[in-house]
Amino acid sequence: MSLSTQYSSGTYLGRIAVLKSQSIVEIRFSGQEIGEASAVYPQVSLTSCEVSSGRVNYGGRLVITLVYTDENSKLCRIQKGAEFTHYCDDERLAPAHTGQCVLTCERAQIRRDGSSYVVAVVVGAEISVYASSERNMLTEAQGAVVDRSNAKLYTAVAFSGESEVEDDFDCNAEDVLIPAAEALVLDCVCRAGAIEISGEIYLSLLAVRDGKPVGLDRIIPFKSEIACEQALLSRKAVCLAEVREVSLNARVNEERGKCDVELVASLGFTGRFYDEEEVSVITDAFSCDSSLNLTFAEECATPCTEIKVYTERVSGLCAAKAKLDYTCAFLATALPKAEFARSEDGIEGSISATLLYEQNGEIHSTEVNLPFSVILSGLNACCKDITVAVCGVNIRQRAEGECEAEAVLKIAAADCENVSVKYLSDVTEGEPVKVNCSALSVYIPEAGDSLWDTAKKLLQTPESIQATNPELAFPLSGKERILVYRPKTD
Repeated sequence: MSLSTQYSSGTYLGRIAVLKSQSIVEIRFSGQEIGEASAVYPQVSLTSCEVSSGRVNYGGRLVITLVYTDENSKLCRIQKGAEFTHYCDDERLAPAHTGQCVLTCERAQIRRDGSSYVVAVVVGAEISVYASSERNMLTEAQGAVVDRSNAKLYTAVAFSGESEVEDDFDCNAEDVLIPAAEALVLDCVCRAGAIEISGEIYLSLLAVRDGKPVGLDRIIPFKSEIACEQALLSRKAVCLAEVREVSLNARVNEERGKCDVELVASLGFTGRFYDEEEVSVITDAFSCDSSLNLTFAEECATPCTEIKVYTERVSGLCAAKAKLDYTCAFLATALPKAEFARSEDGIEGSISATLLYEQNGEIHSTEVNLPFSVILSGLNACCKDITVAVCGVNIRQRAEGECEAEAVLKIAAADCENVSVKYLSDVTEGEPVKVNCSALSVYIPEAGDSLWDTAKKLLQTPESIQATNPELAFPLSGKERILVYRPKTD
């Protein structure tokens, strides 16, 4: 019997690569009045991301706030910004691809250069690349025995947008030197024509009270909505929030001895979700008369099933770069940040923060690091879309020269499912098969064979196998004996 086939075709969008790159951006602070540097806070935001042949070019803006003591031992601040561009190469890239870039300040190092300070920041970039692919599926194969199954086919939808968050609050301080902020997406849901995002901004203020530095913390909840035409049905989405700019207006209320603070945070969002379509696909085929040349296609996707939120308190001995003893009076802990990596059952890493202390009447600062290891129960082992924010750090001297720290971690994990669908994309007829002319054959199967495996090995339809061997239970144990009857033909 000759083979007759039918096909269907279409396109789908999939994430083909996640690229990582690093660049170093330097900013110089000059001025004779700049004394000892007490704290430095870098903030980076994305300005562009374009994919070309073999390369993705991205650009950003880096703003650095430097807190220092002047010649009168008064805390002052200065702020400078710089724009930068960088690239990441990969031979798979093409101009038709779409890139989503997330920038982070991984490390900041400050050094003295004459009367100036030079701040070097390592900017990390994680770029998700999406590409459109052709989908060719075999839908019919007359003259062959086919195995069909229902499957879900996915196409990725990448989205991005911006939003502003406003907040008013009283600050028990005279001035705010650095407003450091991190944003965490705690839930992200697709609605008809829009993406609804909710989360929290974790604000860490390095402020001044009675002429001395203090660290203040605040959690600001937010809800944002960005338009997305492709969002039709309710489903979870993976989303990252970037604090692109923080505008803070502090007015001193002398009667109350407090600051009235008006804060406006500009947030940028990037994310993805998957549209799904349930179809019947042909996963395998064979012919009783001839061999078949089969071509398979496989599609993989990582749809988000749930966003899990964890709150963990960590504590323990911390390391400080400066030598601390009982002559040091701790004043403020500010600018906390967590660096982490995925472990087998959770995350592990360290929390870094800037500790300002007074020693012999002078204000100094040092970086402290608190290692941690957290178990995230119920999280998929392959989940990598994890974001962490630090909600305050408290440091004290447990013994002279030994510091103990305590902090609260807020963790958001987009629990994604790794799914793959394999189907036949093409089939052609090969050489005729050798016909067994015996009237009866006894077949000894392998343990674990399914009905389809057995039918394909015997070149019999699954229906005929079940009709002549109704006692068989699949999958087989390997101890069965299968009878194959071949009717006599002219």
